[in-house]
Amino acid sequence: MTVLPTDKFATKAIHAGAHIDVHGSVIEPISLSTTFKQSAPSQPIGIYEYSRSQNPNRKNLEEAIATLENGKYGLAFSSGSATTAVILQSLPQGSHSISIGDVYGGTHRYFTKVANAHGVESTFSNNLIEELPTLVKPNTRLVWIESPTNPTLKVTDIQLVVDTVKKLNKDILVVVDNTFLSPYLSNPLNFGADIVVHSATKYINGHSDVVLGVLATNSKEIYERLQFLQNAIGAIPSPFDAWLAHRGLKTLHLRVRQASLSAQKIAEFLAQDPNVIAVNYPGLESHPNRDIVKKQHRDGLGGGMISFRIKGGAEGASKFTQKTRLFTLAESLGGIESLLEVPAVMTHGGIPKEAREATGVYDDLVRLSVGIEDVDDLLADVKQALN
Repeated sequence: MTVLPTDKFATKAIHAGAHIDVHGSVIEPISLSTTFKQSAPSQPIGIYEYSRSQNPNRKNLEEAIATLENGKYGLAFSSGSATTAVILQSLPQGSHSISIGDVYGGTHRYFTKVANAHGVESTFSNNLIEELPTLVKPNTRLVWIESPTNPTLKVTDIQLVVDTVKKLNKDILVVVDNTFLSPYLSNPLNFGADIVVHSATKYINGHSDVVLGVLATNSKEIYERLQFLQNAIGAIPSPFDAWLAHRGLKTLHLRVRQASLSAQKIAEFLAQDPNVIAVNYPGLESHPNRDIVKKQHRDGLGGGMISFRIKGGAEGASKFTQKTRLFTLAESLGGIESLLEVPAVMTHGGIPKEAREATGVYDDLVRLSVGIEDVDDLLADVKQALN
């Protein structure tokens, strides 16, 4: 973690991991070399030997992520899914994991169709707080949380989950996927989580031109175990992608705050529109866990993600997403541009319908990723599409 003489987020975002090189470059150069000269066998000139093991651009990004998540250690991977895979691969064969039910479709796919292939059994819960004591088994090694969840934006009391889990078995890891909020809005390590993960493709990079994943932790033991797997498996980002993600990170606070303020206005409009059945948004006072939002989110902000059920069923959702002019119909989220999608047939299409609907992912659910365009233009776009 970079040590800076401040705890202010904006200053840390600009300066964490931003080292001046031997030439005095204010902006770090991109280091494309795959290998590094040694002065004698097994005696590198510097700290680098081979770029799969470590690279200057990746190292700087990892430092920045650790700093912004208030962690000691950071790691970067080739994608958010690769981050998930490495964490699950670190569990012993025969382990049991517990996941909140309403998770990203790719996470659900890994738990159900990949992790089980190397002997990790998974249980999903739609009422994690109440069910945890009955779900934990002698071989449980991990509890996975998304908060807010994708795509119904349920919020979980991270501290309460950590306290409950550690009383049952202090060796169980609590992992929080913080993708929807970014380190600007929430820092799960502050509430006792062992690992925080992000698809850095989203808000951290913020420009829809990089696929990358990151994690942060305060545990040296966890860090060294996952760093070994990062190198052994080789699921690493390219130097250019690491450089781009680090560049995007420097404006994270500006982008996420604006997206949150705009999303708040759009959610408030949707909540009173007669064509809308229900709105999921953590910034609304009507959100079931608004008190937890105020505790866990910076300034109680709800973030840039909204989901809502629209009248007209699957056909209504499809028509709405085809009528917007500024919101682009596409998967992913967290970029400067506004996107929308229908989770039931897109990001969560691989989850069986019964399991989907048990978490609130109905055919008429639309997910918005609010960008940083002018909010009045975005509101006008939503209104005309609804009409």
